[in-house]
Amino acid sequence: MSEGRNRLIDVVLDEASLAPASTNAEHDRRIALFDLKEANSFEVAGEDRGPYLLTLSMNEGRLALDVSTPDGERVVLHHVAMSALRKLIKDYLFICDSYHNAIRTAAPSQIEAIDMGRRGLHNEAAEVLSEALGDKIRVDIETARRLFTLVCALHARG
Repeated sequence: MSEGRNRLIDVVLDEASLAPASTNAEHDRRIALFDLKEANSFEVAGEDRGPYLLTLSMNEGRLALDVSTPDGERVVLHHVAMSALRKLIKDYLFICDSYHNAIRTAAPSQIEAIDMGRRGLHNEAAEVLSEALGDKIRVDIETARRLFTLVCALHARG
């Protein structure tokens, strides 16, 4: 398979699945979307029809990844159980709030400590998400990190 084909050219978040977001969460969501479009690795097992469009949504408490070709032909609709991600999402959103609050009032050493914890949790969550995609969709760690940020945006309402 061609490396240039194993990537996303666009990611859409289902508006009906989106939770109301704080200013900071909205900023993180926009950055994740921008960064995903700039650089990603996204391979659909057994397919060579990329690059792909991805629509993320919540469906009956599960994460839905609807992958299609640029002309709109569905490649795969993959559902991921949220059970493995729920606690990570809750912890990640909590530590993000702590981080944004600390920026205003805490000492630089405290901010750095919270940020290190936030990044570590983000990496752990990205690995869990990558594993949850199983052998259907393969992503690199940076793509998984950005996708996890978007999953957090969907989770609260899902």
